[in-house]
Amino acid sequence: MKINYGKRKGAFLVVCVFFLTVLSLICLPACLKEPKSDRNTLVIGLESSPTNLDPRYATDANSYRLTQILFNPLFKLDPHFNPVPDIVKRWDNPNETTYIFHLRKGVRFHDGSELTSKDVKYTFDTILNPSFKSPHMGAFEKIKSIETLDRYTVRFILKEPFAPFLINLAIMGIVPKHAAEKSVDKFSNQPLGTGPFKLTGFLPDEKIILKANTDYFEGQPRLNGIVFKIVPDSTVRLLELSQGGIHLLQNDIPPDLFPFLEKKGNLKIIKEGGTTYSYLGFNLKDPVLKNIKVREAIAHAIDRESIIRYILKGSATSASGILSPHNWAYERNVKVFEYNKTKALRLLDGAGFKDPDGDGPDTRFNLTFKTSTDQLRKRIAEIIQEQLREVGIGIDIRSHEWGTLYSDIKSGNFQMYSLSWVGIADPDMLYYIFHSSNIPPKGANRGGYVNQRLDKLAGEGRATLNISRRKKVYSEIQKILANDLPYVSLWYTTNVAVMNKSVHGFVVYPAGDFISLKDVWMDN
Repeated sequence: MKINYGKRKGAFLVVCVFFLTVLSLICLPACLKEPKSDRNTLVIGLESSPTNLDPRYATDANSYRLTQILFNPLFKLDPHFNPVPDIVKRWDNPNETTYIFHLRKGVRFHDGSELTSKDVKYTFDTILNPSFKSPHMGAFEKIKSIETLDRYTVRFILKEPFAPFLINLAIMGIVPKHAAEKSVDKFSNQPLGTGPFKLTGFLPDEKIILKANTDYFEGQPRLNGIVFKIVPDSTVRLLELSQGGIHLLQNDIPPDLFPFLEKKGNLKIIKEGGTTYSYLGFNLKDPVLKNIKVREAIAHAIDRESIIRYILKGSATSASGILSPHNWAYERNVKVFEYNKTKALRLLDGAGFKDPDGDGPDTRFNLTFKTSTDQLRKRIAEIIQEQLREVGIGIDIRSHEWGTLYSDIKSGNFQMYSLSWVGIADPDMLYYIFHSSNIPPKGANRGGYVNQRLDKLAGEGRATLNISRRKKVYSEIQKILANDLPYVSLWYTTNVAVMNKSVHGFVVYPAGDFISLKDVWMDN
């Protein structure tokens, strides 16, 4: 299906934006090029500033990815999302609810103090403390007790068998008790971890400066440091990359410019299939959006394939649910909503929202659609706005800086929005996102979705260690979600990393992780 832009001024604007962007790249003034103070410091461009660098609070993608290189968890995930030891040297699992972790010796925080079992216990005790209000509390609520057996040994006892326990541990960096307990607010901006890089400067919405941890227990990084440069405008990010002011961008790149970038002699591009899932979210308490027929109509009115082809330039694949085909629990046989305007119109009529004037300008109803200020996301929002207008739904787009947008989404201040989930490894994430007990502030059920059958199944999925049984459980959950439509699935994004040819060793992970930065080096 081809998007019909012929009668709309939007097509002209899209073409203008594209050519102006390319022209800007070609004609960039030399004054935008920043001097390099250290040829072995990697500069990475980010669309938005991380919201919190304390791993116990980090939930947005940039915060999580930075905590990956500032902290170490007990376990880490390999490129296939399998948990492998990190701070843990070995572990015992004497029964289904007991885990004894033996820690590496000599793992030191950035202030030189050694990480011990007391730090591990403190990290998870605070997460489980309701007054601490960690958004990760739900991931660890099955922990019954934590005991420090000696300086390097810690025992976790669970309330019941919990299949995703080790994977969940991989999302949580261990924080130092002596520093973190002094001031939570201060620690979030001045984190102290054990990772391969340590924070030396943080100017919100401007830049984050990291220095190599020369005492890192797995060996000193090959870089002297990393600067994360916050550049909200995608065109400006590309300008700086083209001229060397930024060395590496991962995703957040206008697909229109892929052909141009491929011709730049000083750049190289790596593309890998990803698991990042983009979706439309709904406030299910809204008097209009709580109607399933309205949500189904919206799903049928959006021409995903044309957006993927013409706007994303093929750098995505159509999604049927949160779990991607890379996930072992992925269920392909779910209800899908193909682009079909006739069905959308019929569903809206059946929902009681009649077209007031046929082909006239009046709408059946109006909704607000929140998105970020990123140019690509705004373009996609405008196309969705036009497609929904064609079935009589009026859309008021409200674009916000990332911090404001994310705050609104977490607090339920929205009717409809678009975001992405990154790094989903274990299907238990569906519990965190859709179980009725995880309506904020506890979890991420931000739309207020409630389904008792799903609640029961999500509980079963996390309680059984039998992989075959878990697969059946999550198959049914995915079918329920496809029918109930708390989200409209859009696409899985292909990960694209564009970097200066002087950069070597960067690995593109399915979830867009920054883990490989420890092993990156630059030509001098």
